[in-house]
Amino acid sequence: MEIFIQQLFNGLTIGSVYSLVALGLTLVYGILHIPNFAHGALYMMGGYITLTMITKAGMEYWLAMFVSILVVGLIGVLMERLVFHPLREAPPIHDKIAAIGILLFLEAFAQFVWGADYQSMPTPYGNVVKLFGLTLTMQRLLIVISAIVVMILLYLFLKKTFIGATIIAMSQNREGANLVGINTDKVAMLTFMISGGLAAIASSLAAPINLVFPGMGQLVILKAFVIIILGGMGSIPGAIIGGYILGFSESLGATYISNDYKDIIAFVLLVIILSVKPTGLFSKGGQ
Repeated sequence: MEIFIQQLFNGLTIGSVYSLVALGLTLVYGILHIPNFAHGALYMMGGYITLTMITKAGMEYWLAMFVSILVVGLIGVLMERLVFHPLREAPPIHDKIAAIGILLFLEAFAQFVWGADYQSMPTPYGNVVKLFGLTLTMQRLLIVISAIVVMILLYLFLKKTFIGATIIAMSQNREGANLVGINTDKVAMLTFMISGGLAAIASSLAAPINLVFPGMGQLVILKAFVIIILGGMGSIPGAIIGGYILGFSESLGATYISNDYKDIIAFVLLVIILSVKPTGLFSKGGQ
């Protein structure tokens, strides 16, 4: 029973990271209706920038994460302005190819600047604590708490602010939003900034318990796509719940089936759920 509860907490940790990444991905999909394959590269850049700020600039962990959020958010804005905005009238395949190009470029850039070696990120929260009979590190506890706080803040931003309302309006009907005076270009830029920021938060939280390397975003983004398909493309509740479903499935599957197959579980789960509900779990729920 103790192992089961421990794995549930591990699933909560993994699911928190997945949900943050999937949230950024689903926000962009909701606005532009394009699958941003380069989102995994934003996740990777977030990890490297936080690591660099800590090890080279001597910044404290939270300040380094804040810098990473700003920088990766800016990269997201540049991505939207320089690549996706000019392609808005192009055939749908063009933005997908462009996104893959950005992914490859950023991975090559990271390898050139930081090298191909795996690097570990120092954290002030590496101490082990006992909580309700569970043995866990403060960093894992921090991931869960931080992710929940970020999700609540994002929900309040989208539901309670005018800017948030414009994002929701644009995701529902871009042309209609334009007709009522919403500046769709600014909303698109803001959405990419938020998306990049969420990726940076996720990688900055997860990197101390994993490692930082140029390809770190590849498997994460594949799983994020599984999550947003599971939850319903463009659905924010679906991205959050889908992330936790996948996190619990992987954690329990690694313990009770085999750790060798934990990365396959995401895709098995995708096949099962789409066989029952092809449009995803929350496709009608929207925002």
